Amino acid sequence: MTAQEKINSIIERYPAQPSVLIQLLLDIQNEFNWIPKEAVLCVSERLNIPISQIYRVASFYTAMSLKQRGRHIINVCLGTACHVRGGHRIIDKVEENLGIKAGETTPDMKFSLERVNCLGCCALGPVMMVDKDYHGKMTGAKIKDVLEGYD
Repeated sequence: MTAQEKINSIIERYPAQPSVLIQLLLDIQNEFNWIPKEAVLCVSERLNIPISQIYRVASFYTAMSLKQRGRHIINVCLGTACHVRGGHRIIDKVEENLGIKAGETTPDMKFSLERVNCLGCCALGPVMMVDKDYHGKMTGAKIKDVLEGYD
């Protein structure tokens, strides 16, 4: 199935009403790991919503991305508890291992790295999350092994 066919399939699951916009964008995000421009155009046409409004909504929510991201999303917590326990050293080490900075994606589209303010598990800090997997009490020495666990 082509990307356009997948986009159309997702859009067709919903009634043509503006009230479904957020859920529709989340489903597209879930399918592609980002919201492609083609999808924005199709959603705009189907729901009769201006493109600018779709971009405004998609850029507001951190769960949505308007730029292509890697297959695996790495979130490193830099909230107070994780920061005090060395969260900044963890993100530095991940950047070093991957050769990218926070907010970037590896050239092979394998990983995207993000800084987050809290992952909600302060007692495990510093914490790194890869996709839906939490890795607590992280150290620089553990990072390479964690990353090698993802293909």
